[in-house]
Amino acid sequence: MKNFLLLLCLVFTSAIYAQTQSIQNSPPLTEASPESVGISTERLARIDKMCEQAIAANEVPGIVALVARKGKIVYHKAFGMADNASKRKMQPDDIFRIASQSKAITSTAVMMLWEEGRFQLDDPISKYIPEFKNPQVLKTFQYKDTSYSVEPANKEITIRHLLTHTSGLGYGAIDHDESFKMIYYKAGITDLFTTEKISIEESVKKLAKLPLHHHPGEAYVYSEGLDVLGYFIEVISGMPFDEFLRKRLFDPLGMNDTWFYLPDDKAKRLVPVQQKEGEKWKRYPVTFYDPDYPIKGARRFFSGGAGLSSTAKDYATFLQMYLNGGELNGIRILSRTTVQSMMGNQIGDLWGNGGRYYGLAFGVLDQIGQNQGGKGSVGTFDWGGYFNTHYFADPEEQIIGIIMKQTRGSTGDQTSWKFRLLVGQSIDD
Repeated sequence: MKNFLLLLCLVFTSAIYAQTQSIQNSPPLTEASPESVGISTERLARIDKMCEQAIAANEVPGIVALVARKGKIVYHKAFGMADNASKRKMQPDDIFRIASQSKAITSTAVMMLWEEGRFQLDDPISKYIPEFKNPQVLKTFQYKDTSYSVEPANKEITIRHLLTHTSGLGYGAIDHDESFKMIYYKAGITDLFTTEKISIEESVKKLAKLPLHHHPGEAYVYSEGLDVLGYFIEVISGMPFDEFLRKRLFDPLGMNDTWFYLPDDKAKRLVPVQQKEGEKWKRYPVTFYDPDYPIKGARRFFSGGAGLSSTAKDYATFLQMYLNGGELNGIRILSRTTVQSMMGNQIGDLWGNGGRYYGLAFGVLDQIGQNQGGKGSVGTFDWGGYFNTHYFADPEEQIIGIIMKQTRGSTGDQTSWKFRLLVGQSIDD
């Protein structure tokens, strides 16, 4: 009887907090002619030439690019090779490891739960994950034996700090500070994703014991804060992080190709990570991560900061929801007022340069950034991923641009900034 009542309670709670129908009913993304939404077909074709030239110059092996405006996909093409070794050509629906593009999705999930009144953004994370109580800041570090000293942090880490990379946490193997690379490695922190049998709870609780770069809120340091929030979502929602995203975000939006670990029937569409060796493109080797993720392994680690794989169309669908003020296909994911707050400057001048600031999920263009040219209108939001994927969405022009590649290493690739500029110049209304 007790178990039945618990099950009934969980079902009831799930029903209360399911995504709601919206008065607004924006249709899902569909294809249309460029001219129907004020885009020049002739000018859009400049993207073709740019992509073809980059592949001919061996700067990238292959590209998928997508442009949407006013809820209509006007450009969605593939160029070059998905896998040079097997001579598989790139396809528009190929799946890419989107790495840090996962962060905006995790942030969205956090804000969905925030809208339900489960917590405040300035709550200390230790209220929900006690291991983070009484954080400490790195004071000195000895490279010869990796010993270090610490001092007490002057405040607790909050949920807002984790969302904005101002918590003081680091990023292990890709950290800008060698001492933190060594500290995280020695502690066995999982930095991106893994095929090993480990949960985000285990990794996050180890991370909580380590020193911070700085006192919370006093600097911007790119970090594993969104991985912490992936576990936080599990604590608040009472369900595994991957299940929460599937039920509350991906299924409602129709994002059927976005996963932490790909179902077997989708694995053949995954684009391998490649690096340039001489003049040839070859598969990237195992380093501190296994590039065969997400098609093999224990399938237990759901990295909120870097673990998702997706397609250009799925990610465009996610961005379109934001351009619609938090709604798509009659489903309300976030309130328009919440989206407005998320796009506000959350870090002041911690980036130290004009052009962009950081909100609660994205980098956002300011007036200086618009004036620089080629980046979009004020309010354009953007980010990218570790394996050379990039996106932006311009609320004023109602335009989305996504360019997907899957490479590591320096090759002289200039396609991302060129693509963004060429999307903007194609507007013809």
